[in-house]
Amino acid sequence: MTVREPPLSTLAAEPLARVGKNASVLILTLNEEANLPACLEAVSWSDDIVVLDSFSTDRTVEIARKAGARVFQREHDSELGQRNYGLSSIPFRNEWVYMPDADEVTTPELREEILSVVRDPGRPEAAFRVRFKVMFMGRWIKHSSLYPTWVVRLVRPRHVRFERAFHTACFGEGPEGQLSSHFLHYSFNKGMNAWYEKHNRYSWHEAQEALEFRLTHRPDFAGLFSQDPRRRRQALKRLTYWMPFRPALRFFYMYLFRLGFLDGAAGLTYCRLIAVYEHMIVVKMAELRRRQKGLPV
Repeated sequence: MTVREPPLSTLAAEPLARVGKNASVLILTLNEEANLPACLEAVSWSDDIVVLDSFSTDRTVEIARKAGARVFQREHDSELGQRNYGLSSIPFRNEWVYMPDADEVTTPELREEILSVVRDPGRPEAAFRVRFKVMFMGRWIKHSSLYPTWVVRLVRPRHVRFERAFHTACFGEGPEGQLSSHFLHYSFNKGMNAWYEKHNRYSWHEAQEALEFRLTHRPDFAGLFSQDPRRRRQALKRLTYWMPFRPALRFFYMYLFRLGFLDGAAGLTYCRLIAVYEHMIVVKMAELRRRQKGLPV
């Protein structure tokens, strides 16, 4: 594993994490020159911005350094490996660390809520989840994107760990809270070619996860009626591992049942793209099953 860091003398000079002043920021990057400027501008309120880069070949590192960020580089093995390395091996100047992806823009409302949390020394939480708005074709895709989805973005590094290489999950030594504000997610900013390339990779991992899950688990029917929206979402997602016509069902669930048609032309396009992604997963699951049986693909 190749890692490039600031000189040891620089690290030694970094102050210990302090409580109640600000939040540090950790951004994972790989060829994010299209997204990084807006992401960095939206977190310029932080006095400690760190970029953990996976040896980008574009201007990502140059942009980060010009914005005043501390840059570390580590070869990418997985999101899990990068995230855990960043939180455990990089010295931060603040007790709390905010972790936006490079294609996310932090809103002023979320900034104020984050600062309110970190300046309260009595907070018992180890982590906070945040909702986001998927932005596509110039608008918020509210219905088709299955809003609200909650993701961990604000943590105390010493009290959390991430597990699972794909769709990482956060576990904390303490309660978990929720922030009421949103960030904006521009997942299509790098263009459709980049979106297809990313989801081509994701679909292979998800096909593997689906087959492994089917061997060791049963559908969580009780979870479909849980009061916890995250459990309901997870139960519904995993139920699809056993269902036929998965791409079509996903499309009609998003476009009709979840009122995706209210998102206009952008919603229709978004739902069709997600159905294509589901089809990629189904095809790759079939490929894996044939390979396991020694059959030609």
